[in-house]
Amino acid sequence: MSLAILNCRAQFGADAPPVTIEVFLSGGLPAFTIVGMAETAVRESKDRVRGALLSSGFEFPQQRITISLGPAEMKKSGGRYDLAIALGILAAKKQFPQDALDNVEVYGELSLSGALRPVPGILPAVLKAAAAGRKVIVPKGNEIEATLACAEVYAATSLAEITAHLAGHQLLEIAAQTDLVSVDPTSNDLLDVRGQQRAKRALEIAAAGGHNLLFVGPPGTGKSMLARRLPGILPPMTNAEALETAAIDSILGMPIALNGWRQRPFRSPHHTTSAAALVGGGPGPRPGEISRAHNGVLFLDELPEFNRRALEVLREPLETGVISISRVGGQAEFPAKFQLIAAMNPCPCGYLGDRFADCRCSGDRVAAYRRKISGPLLDRIDLHVEVLRPSTELLRTGEAGAEASKTVRGRVEKAWSVQLQRSGVNNARLHGEELEFVCGANDACWALLESAAERFNLSARAHQRVLRVARTIADLCGDKKITPPHIAEALSLRCLDGQT
Repeated sequence: MSLAILNCRAQFGADAPPVTIEVFLSGGLPAFTIVGMAETAVRESKDRVRGALLSSGFEFPQQRITISLGPAEMKKSGGRYDLAIALGILAAKKQFPQDALDNVEVYGELSLSGALRPVPGILPAVLKAAAAGRKVIVPKGNEIEATLACAEVYAATSLAEITAHLAGHQLLEIAAQTDLVSVDPTSNDLLDVRGQQRAKRALEIAAAGGHNLLFVGPPGTGKSMLARRLPGILPPMTNAEALETAAIDSILGMPIALNGWRQRPFRSPHHTTSAAALVGGGPGPRPGEISRAHNGVLFLDELPEFNRRALEVLREPLETGVISISRVGGQAEFPAKFQLIAAMNPCPCGYLGDRFADCRCSGDRVAAYRRKISGPLLDRIDLHVEVLRPSTELLRTGEAGAEASKTVRGRVEKAWSVQLQRSGVNNARLHGEELEFVCGANDACWALLESAAERFNLSARAHQRVLRVARTIADLCGDKKITPPHIAEALSLRCLDGQT
């Protein structure tokens, strides 16, 4: 009888909980048993492991083999345990020293030929392994994302390479750290947008405070153009934020964008997207569009055309920055700290209020169209700004004093720096007493805000969001306290209050 113990990690939500793999060889009739809530892909690993061992020139033990994946109450899925199981069998047969696997975590799916295949979700696992001070062995196809975690990583193409390394016959080299290229966004510049000074101002305020923003206007006025230029005026992600965002792509098994590292993601799902695709779900479950927009921008064009249920599930993550998905096997959490930018027409035909086209929609149709966006969701959007059609002359000649995205980004970065030094978060995430303390509003500010709340029937949530926007406007102006003009501008950037 002999026993070998290896370390690995599962993947559930954005977490990578540890899994202990115990391989026990004993006497009796030959059998191969895997216990520990192993799903189909894990149970099938015994056939892949058998073929890989024989193809790699090893003798498969004619004994009773028991594989225990602990903790027993946690579900295990995927092919990531193949390599650990195969190495455990070889360690139990004394093919290499057991202590060669001490302080090491092992990941990889095996083909029948003994070649290693990459597996999804490596980055979250390696980040946890690095925090625990462990080395990591991964397939060559996972090398690049594994080295992002700054751990001691060994990458190989086959089971034979790894066994030679563990036996000390032919050592693998430590994988080099991945070169990361941070570049300034050169496309989608604000200079491309003619006119729309008010909308540009709203975009700058939204970027400076992390506020959600809704553009309302006829077709062809530049709503989508403006929204797509938001990432270009946002400060780049920190390295920690970039790793969090890259971990979502790793979980989905998608390639990680290394060029433009630290650029904030911009996700723009179509309005036919389902609620599960938007927020995440499935039997896994898997992250959705809001998690892929983590630390970046989620753009919803034609907002009222989205399924009402899909929009309503945004309410919780907009407040918390996290989406929780409950399944029978447990609850998975994915990060979803995104900035919502949306665009919509003012009416079904799109031309209500347009100087150059006639609207044929009745009042009932307009009201029904706007009711597709619920009051609670609209309450969570800090700014709603009307975007009107610019004149033909302005489109031809442009405008004097137009600013490039790089210039605006400089002011936004300065405002971000002030906010992070003051409270550690953007103004959009200030709450309660902290918000009131940071604003430092005087009696004149409160009187103006209370008057507007009564006139436009503002909810308590909308009341707070006006304060946050006013605080951001003050930061852009370099003012330590908010004043009535800041409150007035914040109120003027909420064109739908009292109209829905």
